[in-house]
Amino acid sequence: MNDIKTQVRLRPYFEDDLYTLWEMSMKEESPEWKKWDAPYFPHAPKTFEEFLKNKERYLQAKDVLAIEVNDELIGMVTYYWEHETSLWLEMGIVIYKPQYWSGGYGTEALTQWINRLFKTMPLVRVGYTTWSGNERMVRVGEKLGMTMEARIRKVRYYNGQYYDSIRMGILREEWESR
Repeated sequence: MNDIKTQVRLRPYFEDDLYTLWEMSMKEESPEWKKWDAPYFPHAPKTFEEFLKNKERYLQAKDVLAIEVNDELIGMVTYYWEHETSLWLEMGIVIYKPQYWSGGYGTEALTQWINRLFKTMPLVRVGYTTWSGNERMVRVGEKLGMTMEARIRKVRYYNGQYYDSIRMGILREEWESR
């Protein structure tokens, strides 16, 4: 078996990916991945036809790429501008398929994504926000050499319990010196 670096590939979405993406992300009312990806925000399933109304979001986007492992679509990486004028960019990742959790695939996908973001944009910093209930995501940031830049206590309410919001980040010079 190849190592994870050669198994994980970031690529644009294609029309042929849309049904699989819909099945993983929007078909179910309570998908397993949503328990970890900001579960305090509502998730509403969509029919495939409803999903296709927004297909250009994936097909022509610069801010989202598919994560593929050995030719299997498993998730996506994204970014958004917190404040574009100051080049404050935040990124995200979701791996929809539980069999790919805790295997290093997310760490490798984010490594490739951070490399791409720093190579293609004049960024000083890249980061993401997660919550204290997603310990795997906090560990990924630590493995990537990120710093916990903020911990906002008890602001995420989920299943009758408060959690912290956690912001992780890394500066270009820190990334390049790894």
